[in-house]
Amino acid sequence: MKKTISLCMIVKNEEKVLDRCLNSIKNKVDEIIIVDTGSTDSTLEIATKYTSKVFSFDWINDFSAARNFSLEQATSEYILVLDADEYLEEEADLQQAIESNKEYYLVKIRNQLSYGWAHTHTSIRLFVNNEKIRFKNRLHEHLDIKNDEEHTFGKTEFIILHTGYTNETVQEKDKLSRNLPIMLKEVEENPDGYNLFNTGNVYYSIGNYDKAVQYYQRSYPLSKDRSYSPELLTKLATSLSYMGRHEDGLNILMDAVELFPSTVDLRFTQGKIYLEAGYFKDAERAFRKCIEMGDEGIAVTEGAGGYGAHYYLSLLYYKKGDLTKSYDEIINVIQLKKLFSPGLSHYFDIILKSNIPFEEAFHNIDLIYNITSIEELKWLMDAMYGMRHPLLNEYLSKYKVNVENKIKAVALQYDKKYEESKQCWLNETVSEENAIDVALLALILQDQELFDLAVPALNLSHKEIKLFKSIVQGEDISKLVISSALEEVILKIIAHLIVLQEFEIFEKVSILLLSSNKFAIKLKLSEILVSYGFYEVAIDILVKCFEEQPNHLPLIQLLGDVCYRSGYYQDAQLFYTKLLDMNHDYPTYERCFNLYERTDDVQGMVALKAEISQKFPLAGWVKGLRAVK
Repeated sequence: MKKTISLCMIVKNEEKVLDRCLNSIKNKVDEIIIVDTGSTDSTLEIATKYTSKVFSFDWINDFSAARNFSLEQATSEYILVLDADEYLEEEADLQQAIESNKEYYLVKIRNQLSYGWAHTHTSIRLFVNNEKIRFKNRLHEHLDIKNDEEHTFGKTEFIILHTGYTNETVQEKDKLSRNLPIMLKEVEENPDGYNLFNTGNVYYSIGNYDKAVQYYQRSYPLSKDRSYSPELLTKLATSLSYMGRHEDGLNILMDAVELFPSTVDLRFTQGKIYLEAGYFKDAERAFRKCIEMGDEGIAVTEGAGGYGAHYYLSLLYYKKGDLTKSYDEIINVIQLKKLFSPGLSHYFDIILKSNIPFEEAFHNIDLIYNITSIEELKWLMDAMYGMRHPLLNEYLSKYKVNVENKIKAVALQYDKKYEESKQCWLNETVSEENAIDVALLALILQDQELFDLAVPALNLSHKEIKLFKSIVQGEDISKLVISSALEEVILKIIAHLIVLQEFEIFEKVSILLLSSNKFAIKLKLSEILVSYGFYEVAIDILVKCFEEQPNHLPLIQLLGDVCYRSGYYQDAQLFYTKLLDMNHDYPTYERCFNLYERTDDVQGMVALKAEISQKFPLAGWVKGLRAVK
């Protein structure tokens, strides 16, 4: 027998999203109740298109009070609670959900985050209309249901989609500044585990990780048996990592992954912190374990057990200089999640760095995407534009897409159609976003008009502009000092010259840079060369730098890495040994072990493994310990 359902909502200034929400639910419920807490936009006008039951409620900084007022207006047998920035999929079947006659139902809520990420958690959103079931808490309000033994509950098949936590939306609604005073008042009056946890979450969201850690640490002893406990530990460890306390975060996760072995987010976070701390072997093991587990847990970062783990594996191999493995993993990512901008950007970056022919890249993209929607094409072109990838112009031509003038100019420029690009730029007011593009083209064409067009957007001083002009014109700068701001501009241009294979111009600019007495710019130039696989040229520069500063740690590390990647193992051993004498952190030991492993030095491996085991208890790969089972 069909049961009646009331939708109960509280709203304020939701004109951008309310219509989508109500349109998704209008044919699935028997009545719609809207409680407005002070809208000044067209929210009320939109609401009245769907229901006559629109009420006003004076805002008293208490979400539960407003929620409970909305429940009091409901006349149906069941109540569904939604926020305005949420909506249901078309196939959602509420009647099927309540066939089992439970008192309340756990519903999955999929929070769509920025750049294609998503996070899913469960919450009670569908429940019987009973005056004893009411909300509590001013902020992060939740139903006051003591425990499951007193109430019958079920789970729904449908999912609530939520868009309120993208970066743009959070900033627009100023949620963070609004939430903190309310939360602090709530936790002062009732310092239970849940309120302490949510106060930590507010501080976490505004980037005050020190405060977040304090509240999470107070919350955990009171929350060990609560469903949010894994999320608490994940955020506590992440906060510590953001503060540079990687080992403290990892120590928490070593125990947490045993306490909650089926929660993939804990493993995922463990892998990310291992990666950040330079524990590459353990990071790899953690992400492999995530893939084995899949997206499991009460609260899950979508893809933690799939495309997200593959993405971080790709980043890991990229950092190690193994572009083949990095490419394989990023292909897994975009096959599993087409509309994921970090994955797409990384894919195009790898193509540029690994000398994969553009024809092959074009073919692979067509195989994976087959461009079945405008949305897919837009994501692809956004990623290519962001990376300044030469394939962008191919797609604009193939699909006959009309785009902004600046995008057309970029597409032509990186497709080496320089004169056509110039004509586009001359019709454009150049912003900071495109200043490097125009400065690069001015250098390639030796064009004063383009140079003058780029200069205002480069944000350089008069002295820096004069020096930059000398570089563009190939003048001697050996006695001049290059500022950090100008250095950044030149290095970005140099990277683009490599991609465009403008090696003659690249060589001229590089010689000018090397003639300066600035050690840092030589080191950064070498890093760019290494990233594009020009190992021999980089080694020549780095060896001369080593003669200048033989005890410079980043230089010694880079020299060891590039010798290792080039197969110069004896040289790599010399630099790694020197690095180990000067620096006793874990990543140095792992570098040395990898070298022994590559050269089949069993004695060296055994000795170093024993030393790592003694000095670095977090290195689970050494003992096969509990970091990953």
